[in-house]
Amino acid sequence: MTKDAAQRIDELRAQIRYHDRKYYVDAAPEISDLEYDRLMAELKRLEEERPELVTPDSPTQRVADEPVSGLSPVQHRLPMLSIENTYSADEVRAFAKRAGKSLGEPAPEWVVELKVDGVAISLIYEQGLLTRGVTRGNGLVGDDITHNVRTLPDIPLRLAGDDVPDVLEVRGEIYMANSDLVRLNESQKTKGLPPFANTRNSTAGAIRLLDPRICADRRLRMFCHGVGYCEGLQAANHVDFLAAIKRWGLPATPLSNCFASIDAALDYSEEIVERLHELDFEVDGLVLKINDFAQRERLGATSKSPRWLVAYKFEKYEATTKVRTISVYVGKSGAVTPVAELEPVNIADTVVSRASLHNADEIERKDVRIGDTVVVEKAGKIIPHIVRVESHLRQGDLPRFLFPHECPDCRTPLIKDEGGVYIRCPNPQCPAQLKERIRYFASRNSMDIAGLGDKLVEQLVDQRLVTTYGDLYRLRAEDLTQLERMGRKSSEKFVEAVQESRKRGLARLLNALSIRHVGSRVASVLAEHFGSMRALQEATIEQLSEVNEIGPIIARSVHDFLHGPAGLAVVEDLRTAGIVMDEGPKKAGAGAGKFAGKVFVVTGTLEKYTRDEIHALIEQHGGRATSSVSANTDYLVAGSKAGSKLEKARSLNIQVLTEAEFESLTQSPE
Repeated sequence: MTKDAAQRIDELRAQIRYHDRKYYVDAAPEISDLEYDRLMAELKRLEEERPELVTPDSPTQRVADEPVSGLSPVQHRLPMLSIENTYSADEVRAFAKRAGKSLGEPAPEWVVELKVDGVAISLIYEQGLLTRGVTRGNGLVGDDITHNVRTLPDIPLRLAGDDVPDVLEVRGEIYMANSDLVRLNESQKTKGLPPFANTRNSTAGAIRLLDPRICADRRLRMFCHGVGYCEGLQAANHVDFLAAIKRWGLPATPLSNCFASIDAALDYSEEIVERLHELDFEVDGLVLKINDFAQRERLGATSKSPRWLVAYKFEKYEATTKVRTISVYVGKSGAVTPVAELEPVNIADTVVSRASLHNADEIERKDVRIGDTVVVEKAGKIIPHIVRVESHLRQGDLPRFLFPHECPDCRTPLIKDEGGVYIRCPNPQCPAQLKERIRYFASRNSMDIAGLGDKLVEQLVDQRLVTTYGDLYRLRAEDLTQLERMGRKSSEKFVEAVQESRKRGLARLLNALSIRHVGSRVASVLAEHFGSMRALQEATIEQLSEVNEIGPIIARSVHDFLHGPAGLAVVEDLRTAGIVMDEGPKKAGAGAGKFAGKVFVVTGTLEKYTRDEIHALIEQHGGRATSSVSANTDYLVAGSKAGSKLEKARSLNIQVLTEAEFESLTQSPE
């Protein structure tokens, strides 16, 4: 009987640890919560019957019975240093240049990681068993919080695997998910207690509580991202270290990636910032660190921070407002995007009245309802997004938002991407899609057709004067005079602008065609490599994939468009209309042009240009547009309501240009 009980207890512990890893580390659960709870209940029952078989690392022993009397100081074997930080990509490049110069060859690889906004701690495992959890403290001495660390379900009490080091110190960040803060504040409301303001303060307070039962109720979590004192660690670099801790059952910071150059790492950083809305936890920047441990050792550290990593932070602002309604819009690719229409609120000197909800899954995950009070965040250059719903402030039983089943414009049944999150209108003739495609086709970064604004696009499509891109080039002045605000003179001027756009070249044309995964940068790369549309059409998927910066996904998308019936028809129609499909003389780029070597920052609200348009114009003349003001900035272009960046530029004696002065500069002789 005793042997059978012991065997079953071992089996249950192994199963529960396996499923903990699948849930918390791999994000790929294999059983339901109910099945998991049944395993845990059986283990508890058996341990209650055979208390002599209970061990400290059993999954049932996460929460201690009694509070501790106080927090004991613990000296770190290796100091937990702070991180040098910057808000400027140029300063990150300068940091990397200094590190590379000190190291010589080979050039270092750079890992990009999320900088989770939580509380830094150290976990210590001996012979695979969790023996201690310690706060960072002052970097030299922290507080023993082992009693609370043991309550975190994603921290294993025993590591898995046969290659675990004898002593392993893993460093990381304890955090609270936004969804758990919502749940916690709802609980606070029912108890008549005040709500918690944000996830970081809630985490910092909970992790230092003396009673682990309260900490357990806060549902804190952890991401691991660093290595401290170890004995027997085999990993020679950070990528291998992350792979190892995942094998052992520890949760590594998600979305980490390694790159051969700092420029590639910074490009990835910009991609990550665009995805912040997908995360259920707070991030206040990114950390870029050298991959190789031997190179880190050679660089060493100052008294305050290591010389082999830097925090690339972004300006992040929050405000609270209400959702007036939720609208859905059909984009040029057919994707139906929900948008929260908000009560206007000032965020970082900008009045925000709308926030993208991105897709139906995000509405469901964040449980956004019309009438809700929401926290809206603006980080870096990205559009505002909703961080969380303050559901404890919800008035009454607000109905859930029902995503439409039909296209709001053409009433075609909507479909969801296979294996994706986007819901689309599959009708290529959908007027809403056509309008968006025409708008994009005529935009500054594409064919740059002056005078083709939103209202004229609406009329041209609604009157069926334009059903394809080629129809724009068949318009006559007499076709337009029947439209609102289109007299003879304005109609003739518009037709001239359309005809002038024939000569924009291949790169602009490729960008204008709304090919999936092809933006202005990819279009320029393809145009420069192939030179003509015919050469591009003759290229195989393999030949496209071999082009620098063009991966297999982009290659297939371009190839499928240019060889599919719709794409073939579009290209032939435009060729018949006389559109120039060669790249022509090489345009000014980086290192050439009147802005060669100059760094620009754009801030405030512009009247004539969108942010993307003015950045493209800067690059077209050989300059570089960055997001943060630094000593390396040459010009600040300031629109209305320019804020802190304008003040910083003036303090650094950087030349400030109005929009008109910038435009005059672009038109001046080189």
